[in-house]
Amino acid sequence: MPRAAVIGVGHHVPERIVTNDDLAQLMDTTDAWIRERSGIAERRWVRPGQSGTELALAASRLALDDAGLPPAAIDLIVYATINPDHAFPGNGPFLQHALGIDTVGALDIRNQCTGFVYGIAAADGFIRAGTARTVLVVGSEIHSTGLDVSTRGRDVAVLFGDGAGAAVLSAETGERGVLASVLHSQGEFARELWCEVPTALVQGRLNDDLLAQARQYPHMNGRAVFQHAIRRFCEAIEEVLAAAGVAKDDVALFIPHQANQRITEMVTRRLGVDSSRVYSNIERYGNTTAASIPIALSEAARAGRIHRGDLVVLVAFGSGFTWGANLIRW
Repeated sequence: MPRAAVIGVGHHVPERIVTNDDLAQLMDTTDAWIRERSGIAERRWVRPGQSGTELALAASRLALDDAGLPPAAIDLIVYATINPDHAFPGNGPFLQHALGIDTVGALDIRNQCTGFVYGIAAADGFIRAGTARTVLVVGSEIHSTGLDVSTRGRDVAVLFGDGAGAAVLSAETGERGVLASVLHSQGEFARELWCEVPTALVQGRLNDDLLAQARQYPHMNGRAVFQHAIRRFCEAIEEVLAAAGVAKDDVALFIPHQANQRITEMVTRRLGVDSSRVYSNIERYGNTTAASIPIALSEAARAGRIHRGDLVVLVAFGSGFTWGANLIRW
């Protein structure tokens, strides 16, 4: 039975760099306050009018070039984002059209920070089932246009950045490929990290009262998210390794969702893994939710941190709560 092998990766971030000092001009915060709580020094924000599809297109072209394939080779797109360009349709068909691909399937998924992990699992499932042979998996986000960039919203606004990453997965029968995936959710905690409106529960989806209460902005119970994230990151890693019968010491590189540097450090210590085997770029990009893992994966591959035959773990936790992991042989 074939399984999905990653044969190309790419990423793209906006040119605009927003530093912590830049944010201090908009809200009551400091560079030291942000660094201490998150490990973030700067993030990328889009220019006015720039779309998530545009970011995804650039990342996808790089991934296709890396794979040595034309866009026409893709027979399925899996697009992960919580920030589509429009209420509907999703960004998948827009990306399909922008790439000039024929009428292939375009699956849009909303699993927040865990979106790319879910996307890899979905692509692997389609390939194993024989429904697709070459799948483009994309994570792309624009957070900057939906943040409360004032002192009221600083706990969330300082964390998020914009960007996109992509991977091309192809059916292979050798040793390479996705060895195992684990996926979870726990909706009882959905309101600890969510964006309540626009909502189908209100006529017109939005009204003046909701806007006055700032309920159109993301809300996060930071303490609850922090505690659950550490636990679930560790559990997902241990579960996906057990599913494939792989020892922790055999993994060449762990690539966690870039949620918070303090979370990454706590997970690293609990697992007893040397920090040199855990990839982190949150200092430069902030939290880009579904885009964070593919951006990190693309960077790590280009920097020579991953070699043919290496075992790589992708792991994420986020809103939903959702969490999961993929184990990949490169």
